Amino acid sequence: MDKVKINGYVPGAVGRIVELHATYYARNWGFGTFFEAKVATEMGEFLRRYDPDRDGFWTVNLEGRVEGSIIIDGIHARTEGAHLRWFILSSRLRGRGLGHRLMERAVGFCRKQGYDRVYLWTFEGLDPARHLYQKFGFRLADQLEGSQWGARVNEQKFVVVL
Repeated sequence: MDKVKINGYVPGAVGRIVELHATYYARNWGFGTFFEAKVATEMGEFLRRYDPDRDGFWTVNLEGRVEGSIIIDGIHARTEGAHLRWFILSSRLRGRGLGHRLMERAVGFCRKQGYDRVYLWTFEGLDPARHLYQKFGFRLADQLEGSQWGARVNEQKFVVVL
């Protein structure tokens, strides 16, 4: 078995990241086509304007297959903060410290860029992810009931000041 590698963008990454999100959130939270289409559309829009001097894109790869990702969208980093997005690991790799390594890459990138804050949107109930965010200094800044994921959830915004 090949070792797990953390790379940048690799061909097919977008499709696989969308698949990881769609299957995980359908299985565990009942999200459907709205959510999958939202992830696919927003990732496509992000990649069309992707700038490696401003944005970060990392994939976790095992045996030539994307098994996770984390992305920093820096388009509004100077005014609103850098946006941490599409953070996910396949069930095959959860619990092996790779989420921590991805967060180190993403937050380290933001520090190197001189961004003064990073934010992310999630929802209540994703406790392992929340624990990891808090380990990196993210604090709950806002929460509201909403449906930006296509289902009613208690949406939460976390922010870390760097």
